[in-house]
Amino acid sequence: MTQDSLTRRLARHLVRPIAAQDRARTRLHLLDWLGCVAGALPSDTGSIVRAMPGGSAMRAAWLGNKLEMDDVHRAAILHPGPVVWASALASSTAGMDRLLDAAIRGYEAMIAVGSTFDAHHYAHWHNTATAGMFGAAVTALACTDPAFADGDGDGDAALREERLVHVLGLAGSVAGGLWQMRHEPGDAKQWHVAHAVASGLHAASAVQAGARAPQFILEGPQGLHAATTAAARSMDLPDHWRIHDVSFKPWAACRHAHPAIDAALELKARLGSLDGPITVETYADALTFCDRPAPTSEIEAKFSIQHSVALVALSGTPRLGDFDAAAIAATAGVRTRIIVRDEAEFTKRYPAHFGARVRCGDAEVTLEDTLGDPERPMSEAQILAKAGALLALGGHGAELDRMAAAALQGNSPAAVAGILKDWLP
Repeated sequence: MTQDSLTRRLARHLVRPIAAQDRARTRLHLLDWLGCVAGALPSDTGSIVRAMPGGSAMRAAWLGNKLEMDDVHRAAILHPGPVVWASALASSTAGMDRLLDAAIRGYEAMIAVGSTFDAHHYAHWHNTATAGMFGAAVTALACTDPAFADGDGDGDAALREERLVHVLGLAGSVAGGLWQMRHEPGDAKQWHVAHAVASGLHAASAVQAGARAPQFILEGPQGLHAATTAAARSMDLPDHWRIHDVSFKPWAACRHAHPAIDAALELKARLGSLDGPITVETYADALTFCDRPAPTSEIEAKFSIQHSVALVALSGTPRLGDFDAAAIAATAGVRTRIIVRDEAEFTKRYPAHFGARVRCGDAEVTLEDTLGDPERPMSEAQILAKAGALLALGGHGAELDRMAAAALQGNSPAAVAGILKDWLP
């Protein structure tokens, strides 16, 4: 092969300048991830990580995705925040701008690779895990490699590109994470994130020591695309940084359930109540992951459109604790009158848009995008309120001002790392 590999094209894309507005947006995602970690501290996974060795950032990698409230990129169908922020804070010893720049590059790498995966890949492979290897490796390299020490200076641009090519190649050579964990109870979903972080840090260290990797790891005859996709999509490399395209999640359910929640909330506000049969129409993948009329556990409730819409019918906006056994029992009657089906118009627009229609009686609401998407953004005040609720759930409700100051205005990654150390000593 004589043409540039996809990893080289991506590496060249990743050494572009980063602007102040990019860093400002990235700080919101840092705050959001910290809140997600805090909210998961009392969980069973929180108990597991307290018994594990290692630094607080590495152990926090297990928690950022636990409550299903982490940020999400629709086209790539993955959650970059839990992978990227744990990688950044586990490896960073430099200033805040470098930490934020590394995160921006990590988000970009993870989304760029994830967006090349097709429906066949997503049917079997956990995109956050397979693409997460790339995001973690790039983040760790940008945090630790002296070639990135001068910000956007171009003195080491060629070295940066070369090392990025190799760190992407190492990451891709072990990328993986199977969806079988959805069908059995356990902790593999959180392990996927932690494994991506650990592998990414190892890859960054190896490349700085001189390790080389296959450049055609994505499109080569025995590469990742050949092994895991039926028809890989082309790699899109836009002019902007795609952290601006990442959605925030307002509710503690799978993102595939959010369009139905959003439409049901709007319809209930219009009608005053949702009595009688309720019909939900949405895209096919939402049913694949979240058509669950009789959930039996908290994680199944978070992956149930029926439970989520029943919560809206009963009490309005879903709360953080509305997915436990008591909530499942409370929604049982309402769930029996909810019909969920896929609709071609939403499937056609997916994954660029996560849409749904909810109908009750003669009234209906159709939404092409949901709250938290770039087209319908959450405000900074809403993101702060979400973080405050998560902190309260985790038993650290008094720490919102400290966390917001460190994430949104602070100039020291050590201040952010100190928060994690207090939570996970």
